Amino acid sequence: MVKKVFIIVVLALSLVIFLVFRSFFFEKLDEPRLIDRLPSADFIGKINLLDFARESSKLIYNNKLPFRDLLSSEFLLSQGKTYGLNFQEPIYIFGNERGDGGCFIRVIDSTKVALGIERLKESINISQISINNQKVLFSKKDNLFLYLRSNFLFIYKGMFFKETLSTVIQSKYKGVLPIWTRFLNDNHFKKSNLVLYSNWSKIKENGIETAIFAYESDSLSFNLKSYFRKTKSFNLKLKQTGLTYASSPSSTRSVELHLDISELKNNLNDPWYAALLKYATPIGFPIQDFFKAWEGDLSFVEGGTEKIRESYIETELDENFNMTEVMKFRDVEIPRYSLYFSTNKFQERFINKLFSKGIMTSENGKIRVLYSPLLTMKKSKGSIQLFSGNKSPKLSESKNNKIFWSDKNDIYRFSIDSLNSNEMFGKINIPVSKILKIIKF
Repeated sequence: MVKKVFIIVVLALSLVIFLVFRSFFFEKLDEPRLIDRLPSADFIGKINLLDFARESSKLIYNNKLPFRDLLSSEFLLSQGKTYGLNFQEPIYIFGNERGDGGCFIRVIDSTKVALGIERLKESINISQISINNQKVLFSKKDNLFLYLRSNFLFIYKGMFFKETLSTVIQSKYKGVLPIWTRFLNDNHFKKSNLVLYSNWSKIKENGIETAIFAYESDSLSFNLKSYFRKTKSFNLKLKQTGLTYASSPSSTRSVELHLDISELKNNLNDPWYAALLKYATPIGFPIQDFFKAWEGDLSFVEGGTEKIRESYIETELDENFNMTEVMKFRDVEIPRYSLYFSTNKFQERFINKLFSKGIMTSENGKIRVLYSPLLTMKKSKGSIQLFSGNKSPKLSESKNNKIFWSDKNDIYRFSIDSLNSNEMFGKINIPVSKILKIIKF
């Protein structure tokens, strides 16, 4: 009797254990979501393709971009439906400093995508290979990889596909990488159709914890709104106004800054100061003396030419055929340079240090800075000016903090719109020609 009761108790306990823990023993593992598969990279982001195409239509047509008819939102939507791609959902993108990058597109019908790839093979030499026991389509000429699953298409270009694919196929349900979690949870530029988030080590070296860039519609150039957040204080504030030179149409480069740097002077271990020191040290520039003398206003303009009258000695024969030296004058064109920066009582010490290090030299009553043309120096109680020609350019009040830089006909612009203790908002303007080079139409 006892034996029967024991068996019944054991069976009852076994049944209870089975009912309680059956979900554990027979649990079906959930398929990773697309966001669970996204790899880490120096730059990550997302693009709402159709809205981005609508927003960029003026930019595309005003700049007469190649294949602009193929970049309309209507055409992209129709192609997405034809080939089973969901362009109405965000496309996730990533890229690295080392030169590789890719994107993830949601798939509606993988059969249609496969048909689209077959059409692609007519213009691109694509072969099927096996990587990490996965079937992958590969174009050796373009170093391009296509990895198709039932719910997404992974497109990759670069030299590190195998390790990136490992991240994609080994992902777990709800296993979003921390960098993507931070990006997707950040509320800055939520309504923008193209947003990039930086995880670049070189940005982090300068104390930047977060860097986010968002596309802003412009019919003439590619504009990115920018947001930077530091782990510690920027040690900088924006001034209300300051003096600056007016740039002219012939200007190729200009810098205009009006900063309160009092906190920075007391924090010379700041990453920004360390970065400047890194570039100043090789040429022996006395960066410490500069910061001690500088009061935060700086204006630099380069570009164009101006005429100056210079004297020269010419040997001539007089009426008795004797050789004589005659001073003459001529008008010559020289490159236009103008530099202004506000200073304090330490300005003379800074200038003397430049002369002692040979960075600044005196020649014929004018100043040469390293290999610059001869410049006129004008010192006052609160500022120093260096300019080509004999007359200083006009200074006027301004509240802007911006950089204009031309390089091989490509024009870049950067501006600081607002700045508080840990956050900075600004804009970056990139020429369309540079964007074309990047995406290699």
